Amino acid sequence: MKYKFNKKKIYLEKKEYLFKSQLFHKFKSVKKEGGLRTKKKFKESYFNAPLISIITVVKNGSKNIKRCVESVQNQKNINVEHIIIDGGSRDNTMKIIKKYSNKIDYWISERDKGIYDAMNKGLRLANGSYIGILNSDDFYKKDSLKIVIKYFKKFKNLDYLFGTVHKKKILCGFWPKKIKWKFNIYSAHSVGFFIKKDTQKKIGLYDNNFKFCADRDLIYRLVKESNFKGMATKKNELIGYFSPGGVSESMSFFSRLIEETKIRIKNKQNLLIVLILFLIHIIYEGKKFFFKNQ
Repeated sequence: MKYKFNKKKIYLEKKEYLFKSQLFHKFKSVKKEGGLRTKKKFKESYFNAPLISIITVVKNGSKNIKRCVESVQNQKNINVEHIIIDGGSRDNTMKIIKKYSNKIDYWISERDKGIYDAMNKGLRLANGSYIGILNSDDFYKKDSLKIVIKYFKKFKNLDYLFGTVHKKKILCGFWPKKIKWKFNIYSAHSVGFFIKKDTQKKIGLYDNNFKFCADRDLIYRLVKESNFKGMATKKNELIGYFSPGGVSESMSFFSRLIEETKIRIKNKQNLLIVLILFLIHIIYEGKKFFFKNQ
């Protein structure tokens, strides 16, 4: 039996396939970047004006990115650099960011492996003596960074700082024991957390093995290491506003619990305590579900 081939059809299909393949690889490999650094304008720390690096990671955040960027720009008399890592947004995020290219120190838009991979890119790019991470949904209060610099200048041996944050209600304070055993780190939402660059290098980057709670792992490592000194701002020294709906809040209860348990085990917490806390969380969530459906 002979098969008849439509040579013209095969040729056109092959041509279309090659075109799509080339187009895919072209867009996949393209790295878009801009900002002051691309014009060879770099900032650095000075004795009386230490540089603070603010890292913002974003993907399809056109709704709030303008507010976020302007909250950094509105910090007066502060030596600050703003680095934005975009994960390949498909909305108007990059259009908005490009409007601030003469004020943003560096921005890059390319595909990444998730939010913590993007944060790690930002950490590697940071030139500041101190680093803060400001998610695209969050924003600083006016003069927030003045408060941060004041603490690092006053307490020379300070490694990291927890700032007062507004999330529906005021969240403040620093409780190492709660962080260590309960993972109660409300005061450590990224908008209110700052770390010395040298300390960040010692403690390392975010662990990409954790998709939702790598920030908790990093803070746990800091608290567990007794050589690092942390403290909190005063309650009335509000640093910024945290917007609900981030990565950690989008995950299910069990996904969060499993990842938190893995972090505890990784950081060598007592296995009996890990098991007890795991069961307490299960029971507590079960009671909430039961009474909710009564």
